[in-house]
Amino acid sequence: MPIKTIITKGKVPVKIYTDDVEAEAYQQLLNMAQMPFIHSHIAVMPDVHCGKGATVGSVIPTVGAIIPAAVGVDIGCGMNALRLSIKAHDLPDNLRGLRLLIEAAIPVGFNQHKHDPVKQSTVTGLSVGLHKILGKHPKINTMQKKPYQTWVRQLGTLGGGNHFIELCLDENDDVWVMLHSGSRGIGNVIGEYFINLAKKDMGQHIVNLPDKDLAYFKDGARHYDDYLEAVAWAQDYAMVNRREMMNLICDALKKKLPKFGITKEAIHCHHNYVAREQHFDASVWVTRKGAISAQEGELGIIPGSMGAKSYIVRGLGNPMSFCSSSHGAGRVMSRGKAKRHFTIDDMESQTHGVECRKDSGVIDEIPGAYKDIDIVMEHQSDLVEVVHTLKQVLCIKG
Repeated sequence: MPIKTIITKGKVPVKIYTDDVEAEAYQQLLNMAQMPFIHSHIAVMPDVHCGKGATVGSVIPTVGAIIPAAVGVDIGCGMNALRLSIKAHDLPDNLRGLRLLIEAAIPVGFNQHKHDPVKQSTVTGLSVGLHKILGKHPKINTMQKKPYQTWVRQLGTLGGGNHFIELCLDENDDVWVMLHSGSRGIGNVIGEYFINLAKKDMGQHIVNLPDKDLAYFKDGARHYDDYLEAVAWAQDYAMVNRREMMNLICDALKKKLPKFGITKEAIHCHHNYVAREQHFDASVWVTRKGAISAQEGELGIIPGSMGAKSYIVRGLGNPMSFCSSSHGAGRVMSRGKAKRHFTIDDMESQTHGVECRKDSGVIDEIPGAYKDIDIVMEHQSDLVEVVHTLKQVLCIKG
C-alpha cells in the first residue's frame, strides 16, 4: 500500500505507511519534524508506536547533525536468521528438551557467560576500537561493574525485553533459527552516555527544542565525530553478538537433532542504527529507529509476536521510505498495561502450539500486546516482498 497519512505541520512532511498512529507517537513525530536539519521528509513504518525521544518505526534522514536518542540505547539491535537442512519431521514431538538446551547455552536478561565465550582474536578486534573510545570518554567505563569482563562475557547472550530466540518452520516445512538481540550492556551505557552528553553540550539552547530528548550533536561540534565512532563500534558489537549466539545455538541443537547444515545464507539486519546513505540527491545520515534497510533486492527479517507469523522479505528499494521497512509488528500496549490486562491463561491460549515459557515473567510479551503482523505487512507491500513465511514452534524470551 502507498503512504496513508501525511503530517504537514512541521518544517518537513512526515509520511506514514499506516493510518493507525497513537496520539503520543503522533506528537513525537511532529516534534521531530520541527528539527532544522531533517532532509526531505521523515518516513514512518506501519509498526509505529511511541518511543523515548524518537518514535519507534521512524526513518530520520539528517544533514549536518545527529540525534543520539533517535538511535536509542539498544544500539545495533537487530535480527539474524539461518535456514537449516532439516525438516519439521526431524524435530522431536516434544520441544521442551530443545528449549532447555538452548537456555542452558545462552544467558538471558542481565546474565552473562561464566567464562569468556569467544575466540581471543574476536575480543582483540573489538578491544582496539573500544579502547580508542574509552580513551576520550573514560566515564563510560565507570557506568558498569567490571566493564571489560561484562562486554566480553555478554557476547553470545540474549538480553531481555522483546529479544528472543526462535525455531520456526516455513511454508516448505524447512526449519529456521531466528534471533533478535542488540549490543547488550555496553551498547546501553554508550547510548545513555552520549544522549546525556548531547543534552549537556546544548546547554541553555536545549529549551528551544520541542523535546529535550531530541538534543543533538552538530557536524563540527566537539563530540559529533566521537559519537559516530562510538555508535559504529556498538553496531559492530551487536552484529558479533548475534553471530556468536547463533553459533552457540547451532552447537546446542546438534546434541538433539539429526546432522544438519545451513541451506540459506545468514540474514543479518540492524533495526536500531545509523548509516551514511544517498537519498534525494544528498549524502545523509539515516537513523532507523525500529526500521530495517530494504534496498532493492536486500534480504531482511520482519518478526511478528511470539504467537504469530514472521517474514523473510526482499526489499523493493522504495525511495519514499528511504529504502526501509518495518522491523516487526510494533506494540499496541505498554509492558505495564499488558501485565495488568492479561493473565497466564491468556498467555497459554495465545501461544498455543509454541514451546515457550508461559508464566507471569513474560506476560508483557504476550501476542495481544502487539499489532497484527499481517496488517503491518499489508501496509508495506510497496516496501518489501515476502520470500518466506515463518511460524515459530519454539520461543525463548530474555
